[in-house]
Formats: sequence, C-alpha cells, structure tokens
Amino acid sequence: MGLNDTPMGERIHIGFFGRRNAGKSSVVNAVTGQQIAIVSNTPGTTTDPVYKSMELLPLGPVEIIDTPGIDDEGELGEMRIRSTRQVLAKTDIAVLVVDGEKGMGNADHDLVNLFKEKNISYIIVMNKADLLIPAMRAVNQDNVIYVSAKNNDNINELKERIAHLTKTDETKLKLVGDLIGPGDICILVTPVDAAAPKGRLILPQQQAIRDILDAGGVNVVVQEDRLKDALQSLGRKPKIVITDSQAFEKVNSETPSDIPLTSFSILMSRYKGTLNASVKGVRKIDELKDGDIILMSEGCTHHRQCGDIGTVKLPKWIREYTKKDITFESSSGMSFPTDLSKYALVIHCGGCMLNEREMRSRIGVAETQNVPITNYGMAIAKMKGILDRSLSPLPEFASEGSR
Repeated sequence: MGLNDTPMGERIHIGFFGRRNAGKSSVVNAVTGQQIAIVSNTPGTTTDPVYKSMELLPLGPVEIIDTPGIDDEGELGEMRIRSTRQVLAKTDIAVLVVDGEKGMGNADHDLVNLFKEKNISYIIVMNKADLLIPAMRAVNQDNVIYVSAKNNDNINELKERIAHLTKTDETKLKLVGDLIGPGDICILVTPVDAAAPKGRLILPQQQAIRDILDAGGVNVVVQEDRLKDALQSLGRKPKIVITDSQAFEKVNSETPSDIPLTSFSILMSRYKGTLNASVKGVRKIDELKDGDIILMSEGCTHHRQCGDIGTVKLPKWIREYTKKDITFESSSGMSFPTDLSKYALVIHCGGCMLNEREMRSRIGVAETQNVPITNYGMAIAKMKGILDRSLSPLPEFASEGSR
C-alpha cells in the first residue's frame, strides 16, 4: 500500500482553526502547496470543513481539515461552529491561525482551552507577519510561530513544528501482527456477497493481510464455503482464523476448538483502543426491554444493500435473540449524535474509516452519558454464544473471556 493509498483512519489528522478572516485558508494552501481552500477577503468564506488527503513532508500521509471561522454569526454561524467543534473529535494536531495584527481574541483563547481539555497537541500561528514590525515577529515561542502565508515566510518552519507535534506511540498494538510470529499461517474468511465492494476487499481485510505479511506470516484467504477445504489441505494447524462477523456462526462450527478464532471487527476494536468498552457494553444485550431504542452507527457512508449488516441483519438477529420489541435508528459518517440519552445501547461498526481519536471520542460520548456501546462483531459473537472464544486469542482476555 503506497502513501497515496493510506486509509483515512491511518492518516494524521491536522485541523486548522481560528476566527474568520484570520487567514486559515491561506495558511492551509501555503502549508500544503495546493489550492485546497478558497481564499477571500470576505469573512466566513469557508462554510463547512474542507477535507483533503495528501502527503505532507516530513510527516507523510495526512488528512488536512480547514474549518469555518469559530466566531461566525447567526443561526448558520452556530451550525458552522458546531461543525468545527465536531472536527476536534478527530483532530490529532490543531493549528490555530491568528491574525497577527489583531492578536489573540476570546474565541482564540477558547479554542486553546478546548485543545488542552481534549489533550490535542497544538501550535499557534500568527499570520500576516509581513504586516508587522520585525521586533513583533521575531519572538517565536515553543507553540507560537509567526508566518506570512502571503509571502510564504516561515511556512517550512511551520511544517517542521507540526511534524514535531506528532506523537509516536511505541506501545500501540498491531491489528493482528503482534498475535503471530514469522511463518505462522493465518486463515482469513472473507465472504464475497452483494455488500462486498466490487473487485476488492473491504479495508479491515486489506489491513489484516498487510499486517500479517509485515509480521512474516502466511495469508490464506478463503470464502466461508471453502474454509473446510483450506483447513484440510494445510500441512499444519493455522495460528489463527479471522472471519467477517457475518460468517461467525458457520466459521465457528467448522473451526476446531483448539484453533484460535476471532473477527476482523473485534481486532479493529482492539487496534482502535475501544475493546474494553465494547466488551463491557455488549452485556447490555441481555438486559434489553420492550420499547428500547438501539443506535446502529457506522463511521463511513455507503449505499445500503438489501441485506445490509447494520440496518437489516443485526436488527433481525437482535430481535430474534432478545424476543423484545426494539426500535432501531442509524447514523453514518460524521453524523454521530452528541445526545445519546434516548438510546439503551449503541452498536458501532469496527471504525476502519475513523482514526483512533474519533473512535475514542465516540466511546467517550457514550460513557459520559452512561450509555453502553459495543461493536458489530462483538454483538454477533455474543448472540451466537461464541464471545469467549472470539476474545480468547487476545492476550488481555485469554484467561477471562467476556467476564
């Protein structure tokens, strides 16, 4: 996978924030070397967040986000401000652009406080330095830098500063690579049905294949009706079987009990740092009552197929399992609700298209409001009676299962 193909969820998300007409869009264009954002002297030109996937040296693959002015006015302005605040949920690095002539205002200080509250690394960019006397633009502190987007002054230094804000977590788990060793065989069960993307595999399957290759493992990729043949044809026992959650029941019945089994969705939850909350939240399925509402949430937007997992299959399985009259609502993409109070449970997709910060943010919203949250794979494993088995390949749950 080349840098240009890096999934959005694996890119560093850099958000540009500030008041109207501080020059955010000009700074974005200067930093990226592209005309990503519309530049105008009219305040409020940027009306919605603008996203751009690109490579930014010396960082590598990034997602650039240009946001509307935080001090926008009126009802439409309030909507833009809410949209800007939503961007914070996925921002790894925040760039606060300030009009250097005007200096920091209340809205700027409010943003800095939000960055600190959400533990977001940030830098303050004093733009329009070409209009300031040398003495004013010479004082660059650790998290403050003076630039001129118009003249491209100090833009390279800004990019270097942004790069140094990137936090490398050496303890971060792999998707599956830390569970296997060189030469280990991994069977990946990947159904190809109407919901599968034409001519390619879904993202978690692609990432698992690459992660196994990086770890020196051997990939055996089959559809669910070829699993038995694959197990019989191998000269030795596979290290692990990983399945699409929809095929969990069939794959469980055909995989010998001494072979570890889990799902792409559960591995993705572990990778995104949301596994503990998902294991805790899945217990709520046994406590559901008539009239409860469940939110089915997906991190991406796609055309709903007639057998869609989130809106068709899972609701059907949950009603059959609980024998309760339950209502289901759905959200997708960026539209994750901030008020979850009416829901008895949230069931989220694996979040392969969301970065770790946003997945943790969504978990945090649910936990703050005491609303249980789990994911598709966990819910299916629970209802099929194989949750303990699906968690056992993971060291942190090997001895305790779903307890």
